[in-house]
Amino acid sequence: MLKLLTYRAQDGLRLGIKTDRGVLDVSAAKQRAQSADAPEHMEEVIQGGAEALSALEMLRARAVGDGDGDDLWLSEEQLRLGPCVPDPGKIICIGTNYRKHAMESNMPIPSTPILFSKFNNTVAAHGDVIALPFNSDQVDYEAELAVVIGSVAKRVPAQRSLQHVFGYCNVNDISARDLQFKTHQWLLGKSCDGFSPLGPYLVTADEVGDPNALRITCDVNGERRQNSTTADMIFPCSEIVSYVSEHMTLYPGDIILTGTPEGVVLGYPPEKRVWLKEGDEVTIEVEKLGRLTNRFRREG
Repeated sequence: MLKLLTYRAQDGLRLGIKTDRGVLDVSAAKQRAQSADAPEHMEEVIQGGAEALSALEMLRARAVGDGDGDDLWLSEEQLRLGPCVPDPGKIICIGTNYRKHAMESNMPIPSTPILFSKFNNTVAAHGDVIALPFNSDQVDYEAELAVVIGSVAKRVPAQRSLQHVFGYCNVNDISARDLQFKTHQWLLGKSCDGFSPLGPYLVTADEVGDPNALRITCDVNGERRQNSTTADMIFPCSEIVSYVSEHMTLYPGDIILTGTPEGVVLGYPPEKRVWLKEGDEVTIEVEKLGRLTNRFRREG
């Protein structure tokens, strides 16, 4: 049961473990413990599966028990975090996957999951400032639960599909609506730079439990805009992972964005839509996963 994060250091992204004592510097703790098994990068953790997690659990336990190990602990408030999944493989998104969101958008309830994709240029971190594209005036927020795959999955049944999940994190599936609906393909409005902030933590699946029993919210400048539960998904996480695996092999590090609940700007009547603007602050929170906050600025 771990909450993992990455943070920016002079030598690149480093791995940390969030605890009640602070953030454990994994590299420093590994050097102190002379542990060759513990991974030092998020990709190694996800690829390493149960063995990697066990090594990190042992490292954390040893550090917590070390009364003289204050140099191993960092203040999260003083860190500049990186994306909790810095270099995902496939970024697969599920559209119109909450009943009330489909209703507010005047879209039919889909009979099968609607899939689209995003790219790695969209990956951003908690605390990053996100650019509002110069050629869009209709940028929207979307609070979502992201599923992070931990082992190869191909044609897995729904009742076993969550066994292939490493963990979960918050994601804001930022969308430029005027670009999204220029054509029947949504890709353009979904794949602008920084349009998928991930984090702040990657929480292992055993700590989250049922992914379809979590409160999910979005605040814009402190005003609650989205307030729902992942139980409102049309296709729950187990069905999504199974469905995607029927059509393509899922590998460790792939992520699936599972859709957004009602309350997005697009769901308001046209005369009441206030799109994101420079200076706005958006906070996404899925229960057990922390708070993901980003500010927005107009692209120069």
